[in-house]
Amino acid sequence: MLLFGHRFLSTQPFYHIESIEAIRNTPPNALLYLHFSEENLDIINHLQQNHLSFALVVETITQIIYASALGARYIVVSKKMAKSAQDIAENYLFDAKILAIIESDDEIEELAILGIDGVLFANAVVKITS
Repeated sequence: MLLFGHRFLSTQPFYHIESIEAIRNTPPNALLYLHFSEENLDIINHLQQNHLSFALVVETITQIIYASALGARYIVVSKKMAKSAQDIAENYLFDAKILAIIESDDEIEELAILGIDGVLFANAVVKITS
């Protein structure tokens, strides 16, 4: 299980961007993080074309499918949606890993039992402005 932002482990941060210009304010080879929306498709296309690693935050099953098709390295979902997302990812052999957003260590065991690829604590995400 992948653990991002856990206090015991040093992991690569996710850089939350809201524009193509914000990418300039991230380190080289940064793992970029943004919410899936139709308004962000220009950013997502830019990430794809430039072979940049990114995570997409999604809210629906359809968005999970889109995130995989768009080449997201990680698909970030709510804890409530994690099992359905993981089942879909395994059924369709996604390259992307499913990460559930959590707030405490107590949630790790439950998600591990469900077979979720990983968890993401809020402190693993660094907000970047342009």
